[in-house]
Amino acid sequence: MDYDYIIVGAGSAGCVLANRLTACGTYKVLLLEAGGSDHNLMISMPTALSYPMNTKRFNWWYDTVEEPHLDGRSLHCPRGKVLGGSSSINGMVFVRGHARDFDQWEELGAKGWSYQDCLPYFKRMETWQGGANDYRGGQGPIGVCDGNGMRLNPLYEVFINAGVEAGYRRTDDYNGVEQEGFGPFQMSVDGGVRASTSRSYLRPALKRPNLTVMKKTMVQEILFDGTRATGVKFMQGKALKVAQASREVILSAGSIGSAQLLQLSGIGPAKVLKNAGIAVRHDLPGVGENLQDHLEVYFQHECKEPITLNSKLGLISKALIGIEWLLFKTGLGATNHFESGGFIRSRPEKEWPDIQYHFLPAAMRYDGTAALKGHGYQVHVGPNKPKSRGYVRVKSSNAMDKPEIKFNYLAHEDDIADWRQAIRLTRNILGQNALKPYRGREIQPGATIQSDHDIDAWVRQNVESAYHPSCSCKIGSDEDPMAVLDSQCRVRGFEGLRVIDSSVFPSITNGNLNAPTIMVAEKMSDAILSNSP
Repeated sequence: MDYDYIIVGAGSAGCVLANRLTACGTYKVLLLEAGGSDHNLMISMPTALSYPMNTKRFNWWYDTVEEPHLDGRSLHCPRGKVLGGSSSINGMVFVRGHARDFDQWEELGAKGWSYQDCLPYFKRMETWQGGANDYRGGQGPIGVCDGNGMRLNPLYEVFINAGVEAGYRRTDDYNGVEQEGFGPFQMSVDGGVRASTSRSYLRPALKRPNLTVMKKTMVQEILFDGTRATGVKFMQGKALKVAQASREVILSAGSIGSAQLLQLSGIGPAKVLKNAGIAVRHDLPGVGENLQDHLEVYFQHECKEPITLNSKLGLISKALIGIEWLLFKTGLGATNHFESGGFIRSRPEKEWPDIQYHFLPAAMRYDGTAALKGHGYQVHVGPNKPKSRGYVRVKSSNAMDKPEIKFNYLAHEDDIADWRQAIRLTRNILGQNALKPYRGREIQPGATIQSDHDIDAWVRQNVESAYHPSCSCKIGSDEDPMAVLDSQCRVRGFEGLRVIDSSVFPSITNGNLNAPTIMVAEKMSDAILSNSP
């Protein structure tokens, strides 16, 4: 099997690359995916987001080691194992990040990755419901909307009003000129259906004769001729197969999978490889290091008025929602329910926002179960610029063995201080008069959680991953010994080998990660093809 390009992973980045690299008709491309088809109602229906997230058929089902600064808790780390990858199982919240996030990338050694460099690709990837302008795109594959425009529940607007009342600004488009403030939230939903990269990028490309997609394949290692990547060895069923790439092998297996595959191929920290019984091809110490993630808690209140989504969790209500969605692709089935939120600074001296809010007019867990009897509302909150760093490390030479994942959450004292601020600032926002007619008892953290000691203890026991692992194969300068990639996402020390997914971020962005991951793939498709934006 001979191709020009081999892409490992049909996720948020891999599907983009498969589309863009085959569009000209010149190159033969092989796309390998460990999971299966995404043709599933529970993936397509936005309101059903908890189902694919909690289904092993669609999820790699990674877990961290016992995290030492979370009282030894192990946190779940879901990653998509299906066409579309994590874009097929995520919460569909669509956030580019703050402009300064990308300027920071450049400052950290990622030359050519400033916000002005990235903006054309953010625009190219989307069709924004509000139409094209200087910041938004109007002809891209990913449909972006604001759900039901906050029309189906008054609490969305009430939460925004509470934020404004607390002294923060309002922003009507946080992906436009100004991220900071409170306003409607956006989602990757197109015509009432999840706009995954599989649906938006891959399906239109499947009819091209120069694209081959192989599902349920497990790549074992990258093949080399000296320092040039020449192909991959993979399992499909019980058969061991080899595919050759005349131009490039591109890893788009995500922040866990790409680091793991490099290490399985002998590229990574020598000590890690030797401990796993893997021959060292190239001692590249940054592979799997610099791992970052967002944490969040659910801040929950009882609601005095019977207007929340807690009344919609019964079987009859769910059936009616499902029928409307099946027939018309409208209503509560056509939204992720996070239709308002905000971005604020933990301290006035912060250069750009570092705390994010997702508001939900219900009190429930991520698996869709109610958190109380009766009515409630909640806000998901957490600091977005952690200083703690973790790692991904293989434990053996067997590709089927899951790697060791440790984020080292809350290892840095500044992260602990940021969490104290986040809790207190959230209490202030939720205590504003705008919410007074609805505000009942604080369910969690609970009124007794007030001191630094109590807040710290509660956070350690209650934080959950926001499912944004990233930065494990970072772009950086030649002078940075921990940089895995150059500014074109090429693996240092090799030819014909790139990593293109969320692992390439030098630092985590201020927001959800699907949008910047797609942007990275769009930008690198131009780099590979020597195109201009």
